[in-house]
Amino acid sequence: MTHPAAPAAPPAPDASCGAMLADIAEEAGRRILPLWRADLRVESKADSSPVTEADRLAETLILERLAASFPEIPVVSEEYASAHGAPERIGARFFLVDPLDGTKAFIRQDPNFTVNIALVVDGAPVAGAVVAPASGESWFTVQGGAAKRRVGETLSAPVRVRPAGGDPLTLISHTMKPETLEALKAQYGFTRTLALDSSIKLCRIAEGKADLYPRHGPTMEWDIAAAQAVLEAAGGTVLTLDGAPLRYGKADQGFRNPGFVARGRS
Repeated sequence: MTHPAAPAAPPAPDASCGAMLADIAEEAGRRILPLWRADLRVESKADSSPVTEADRLAETLILERLAASFPEIPVVSEEYASAHGAPERIGARFFLVDPLDGTKAFIRQDPNFTVNIALVVDGAPVAGAVVAPASGESWFTVQGGAAKRRVGETLSAPVRVRPAGGDPLTLISHTMKPETLEALKAQYGFTRTLALDSSIKLCRIAEGKADLYPRHGPTMEWDIAAAQAVLEAAGGTVLTLDGAPLRYGKADQGFRNPGFVARGRS
C-alpha cells in the first residue's frame, strides 16, 4: 500500500523575503503615522529611553504578521525585550524588530524615524526592510541586491552605493558633541557632514546619497540589523572598529553591538 507523499516544507526565507518584510513594515508605518505630530504620552523605559503608544502599536502588528507568515522563526523585538527581558539564548535563524527607530525624532516631530525588520541567519542579517513612514520611502533586500519603492507601491528600483572618492559625505547624529565630531574628522578625514536620526543613515549610504557613518557608541542589534542587510546588499559594508564583520545573536551580551563603521564603496 502506498501512501501520499508528505507536502514539501516551504523553502527557508532568504534575502528575497525582504519585499514581504517591507509589506509588513509599511503596514506598521501606516498604523503609526497618524500619531506623528500628535499629542502623544511619552513614557520612560528602564534604560531612561523614551517609548510611546506608536512604538507598541507598530510592534504588536509586526509580531502578529511575522507569527502568521513565519511561525517557526523566533523574534527578538525591542519593546518586548525592554518590558520582559531579552532572551538568554537564540537559535541560528531569527527575526530582529525595531518597531520605531528614532523615537526621539518621532517625539520632536522630525521625519527621520523608521520601522525595521531583519532576518538573521548564522549571525548575519541576510534580509531586511526599513520603512520611513513620514517620507514614504521603503528599502529592502531582494535576491542579489537591494531595492527601494514608495510606500504602498509595488514597483521598485534597485539601489547601489556610489563610488568612493573625494571628501565623503559623512552622516552623524543630532546629539553628537562638537569635540566628538572633531575627533572623528581627524580620524576619518572628512569635512562634509549631515545630521540624521535612526537607521535611515545606512539606507542613505545604500542608495548612494552619502558615504560614511562612523558609530563609536553602543547600539542594540535591532537598531541596525535591517539597514545593515540593505546596505550590504547594495554593495556597502558594516564593520566593527577593528575591521571585523558585525555579528548578530549576541544573547550573552544582551544583544548589544560594539562600535562600527558603515561605508559605501571603498
